[in-house]
Amino acid sequence: MNEKTEKLIDKKGIRGDGRKVDELRPLKLQVGVLPNADGSAYIEHGKNKILAAAYGPREMHPKHLAQADRMVLRARYHMAPFSVQERKSPAPSRREVELSKVIKESLEPALFLELYPRTGVDVFIEVLQADGGTRCASITAAALAIADAGVPMRDLVVACAAGKVEDQVVLDLYDAEDKLGSADVPVAYMPNLNAITLLQMDGILAPAEFEKAVSMAMDGCKKIYEIQKEALKTKYMVVKETDKEIEE
Repeated sequence: MNEKTEKLIDKKGIRGDGRKVDELRPLKLQVGVLPNADGSAYIEHGKNKILAAAYGPREMHPKHLAQADRMVLRARYHMAPFSVQERKSPAPSRREVELSKVIKESLEPALFLELYPRTGVDVFIEVLQADGGTRCASITAAALAIADAGVPMRDLVVACAAGKVEDQVVLDLYDAEDKLGSADVPVAYMPNLNAITLLQMDGILAPAEFEKAVSMAMDGCKKIYEIQKEALKTKYMVVKETDKEIEE
């Protein structure tokens, strides 16, 4: 156990993957990657590789699930069998069902649900490669996919986690830290409105450590938010340039 924990954070405060305690993993975001979806996004967060596709607002099927006064958001989080080291069953696991619910509830506060009664928006999230923090990366990508679909939003939702590894509070845990660390605090956040839409904790933290973890996660969210906005802008700049070329 000592050999394993020694590799997580060294004496200089450098983590197993070369990052400082308050540093995010490398992040890549791309919007509009699936032509058959109304909106889509792809995220690479560390070694995580995740696709999100949004469809709607459209007529709700089955119809009995429609709400007379609001739109229904449905989210499906799924890990591909090859996304982890040991092949995973393609059937939905209890964890996937739980995370689908968590992601849906994280995104709902950002949507004007009352504008589209009797309709539904479906978000499908496919984890192609997992390396810790897939829940947060999925929320970040799903929010971009919904925005790309043209669904009105109060703000983008962005998510990031902090946790405790070897008695230190660290930002953005990767797989080994997630498994061997003593706590994990995922946070989803709407930076423009300064509103938290998800706050969970797995493990044990002292009150001061918990506050530090939440603050650190929110700072991480703000950094990711800027990359989110850039990804959206990039897609629409490309569309604009293409339209210009067609006109000429």
